[in-house]
Amino acid sequence: MKKKVWKVTGGILLGAVLLLAAGVLYLTVREYRPAQVEAVPVSDGQSALAAGDAFSVMTYNVGYGGLSAGEDFFMDGGTGVQPESRELVESNLAAIADIIGEAEADILFLQEVDRDSRRSYHIDELAYFEQELGVDGSFAYNFRCDFIPYPIPPIGKVESGITTMTQYRVESASRIALPESFSWPVKTCNLKRCILETRIPVEGTDRELVLLNFHLEAYDSGEGKIAQSRMLAEKLAEEYAKGNYVIAGGDFNQTLEGMKSFGSYEEMEDVWTPGEMSREDIPEHFSFVMADEYPTVRILNEPYSGNYEDSQVYVIDGFIVSDNLTVESVEVINTDFAYTDHQPVKMEIALR
Repeated sequence: MKKKVWKVTGGILLGAVLLLAAGVLYLTVREYRPAQVEAVPVSDGQSALAAGDAFSVMTYNVGYGGLSAGEDFFMDGGTGVQPESRELVESNLAAIADIIGEAEADILFLQEVDRDSRRSYHIDELAYFEQELGVDGSFAYNFRCDFIPYPIPPIGKVESGITTMTQYRVESASRIALPESFSWPVKTCNLKRCILETRIPVEGTDRELVLLNFHLEAYDSGEGKIAQSRMLAEKLAEEYAKGNYVIAGGDFNQTLEGMKSFGSYEEMEDVWTPGEMSREDIPEHFSFVMADEYPTVRILNEPYSGNYEDSQVYVIDGFIVSDNLTVESVEVINTDFAYTDHQPVKMEIALR
C-alpha cells in the first residue's frame, strides 16, 4: 500500500514538474524579443512647427483604464489583478479621454495603453483614443506576453505599450529598447521597457524637435532604473549635440530630489515605493520640469482614501527639457485619481 501511495505521489509530482517545464519552455520560445531599434508607424498630423512657436505637451499614465480610485493592485501590496467589469474599464477610458480633450495639448504622451489584454477585457485602447480624440498615435509595445501565469487568478495575456499623439507633421518614429531589469525565466513574461522616439521637423531649419516618451522600471531592486535612466541621459546628450530641441517625458517611477512630500502617511513595509533621481542624473543643458502642487501617483496597496493623510502619494511624472526651449508653465491636473492611479502633467513651452 505504501509503495502504491509513493508511486501515485511521485507520478503527480513528476507531472507537475513536467507541466511547469513545458510552461517555461513555451514562454521562453514565445518571449517578446524586439530589436534594439525598430521603426514604428507615424501619426498623420499635418501642422507645421517653426522656430519660435509655442505649444503644449501633456503626459498621462492611463493605467489601462483599470486602476480607478476603487482599485488596488497585487504588485503594490494590494490584492487586485483585474477590474471587476468591462463596463468599468470603458467608463474610465471615456473619462480619461474627456480629461485629455479638455486639456487640448498639442503633443500627448500616454503610458499603459492596452491593445489586447485580459486585464482590460481585450479593448484596443489605442484605437479608442484615436477615435475619441480625432488624432492618430505612434505606438511602441513595452509589455507583450501570451500568458502571465501569476498571481492566482493569473494576469493572463497582455499586449500594452506607450503612445505619442500629435497634430504636428512627424518625420519618423522609433522604438528604442531600454536595458532589461530581470533575468531568465522571469524576463520571459515581464515588461520590455523602451523609449518611443518621435521626430518632428522644425520648418525653415535643419533641426528637429525630438520627443522621447518613456515608462521606466517600477518593480526592480534599483539597478534597472539606474541603467535605464543612464541610457535616457545618453540619448538626451546625443540629440542636443546634433542641435535638436529635446523633450523627454512620461512616468519616471522615481521621485525628484527636493520635490514636495504630501500628507503624513507613514510608509508601510511590503508596498511599492519609487526610486529617486537627482540633477546629476541628467546631462548638462537639460532640466527637470515637474510640478508638485498635487501628487501625480498613488500607490495601489488599497483603494484611494480621498486624502493624502492616509494614502501614499508621490510626484513621479513629468518632463526633461533642453535649454533651447523656453518653459512657460507646468501644472498637475488634479483628477483626484478618479479614473487611473496617475494624474496628468501639462507643460506650456516654446522653441527658442
